[in-house]
Amino acid sequence: MVKVKIPGPLRKLVDGKDEIHLEAKTLKELIEKLAEINPEIKSRILDENGEVRRFINIYINNEDIRFLKGINSELKDGDEISIIPAIAGGK
Repeated sequence: MVKVKIPGPLRKLVDGKDEIHLEAKTLKELIEKLAEINPEIKSRILDENGEVRRFINIYINNEDIRFLKGINSELKDGDEISIIPAIAGGK
């Protein structure tokens, strides 16, 4: 079982929950399980090529998946996954 921290903009897609516990062996499988809860969440995280959108950062235990195996990163029991939308700012 892994813990998924849900960011504010996506909480409305998961009944307002700020975290969800799911069983998954890879990040890709985890996103599919989130899509079973609400299909819209998948399109918010992945682009049309099935890759994580540029403005979405995902961390497994504080490790950026870009430095792991990306969407194919493996998960193990007790992992904590953070989905963080990038914030634009500046003048």
